[in-house]
Amino acid sequence: MNILLNGYGKMGKIIEELAINRHHNITHIIDNDYHWETLKGKDIDVAIDFSIPMLADYNIEECFNRDIPIVVGTTGWYNKLPQLKARAIQEQKGLFVASNYSIGMFIFNKINAQLASLMNNQPSYDVTINEIHHTQKLDAPSGTAITLAETIIDNVDRFKKWHCIEENDDIFEGGEDILTITSQRIGEVPGTHTITYSSEVDDISITHEAHNRKGFALGAILAAEFLKGKRGFYSMQDIIK
Repeated sequence: MNILLNGYGKMGKIIEELAINRHHNITHIIDNDYHWETLKGKDIDVAIDFSIPMLADYNIEECFNRDIPIVVGTTGWYNKLPQLKARAIQEQKGLFVASNYSIGMFIFNKINAQLASLMNNQPSYDVTINEIHHTQKLDAPSGTAITLAETIIDNVDRFKKWHCIEENDDIFEGGEDILTITSQRIGEVPGTHTITYSSEVDDISITHEAHNRKGFALGAILAAEFLKGKRGFYSMQDIIK
């Protein structure tokens, strides 16, 4: 495939390395700017976006306008997702979106759903999500934490919404219908997510800890291979199927 990289930070460079190892071409790179005119004359099969939240929706629209399928790993822009998803379906543009491209995280969220369902009738357990990422990550909570929270909300009746607490926030006194996410930004941590059910008698915790960014990068490349030549909206569920 001929791949366009949107964003050329640490993730972009790892994607480049793994894509070349899988015999793909990185045909062009647009590094967190609006210089799409540099793409003129380039033959692109699919774009992979790990840019920044303020550019993600712009990059998607630019790909739609050029009929380039796009895989998006950037998070922090999901307020624009409903309208872009609708456009992808209505206009038959290729759009693949996931908050986390790790196959392990996909499996982890399936376990999360099962555990939440089992705990639905156990109100004595408080539920919290803690996520830790590197200090360069711009959005909090992480898109992955939001996905995990939404999965719990879908399976535990008493929760209606989530609330994020960052390290320097004031103490938050939420209601019983609010699921709390705590976000930390530490060093070079690729991503650690822990879900804890805590009661007076015991704790139940599940954790996904990424050792490096290669799992995310490989998942994004697999998504790009899957998306090539397709139209409409897709997610990790479609790859696993």
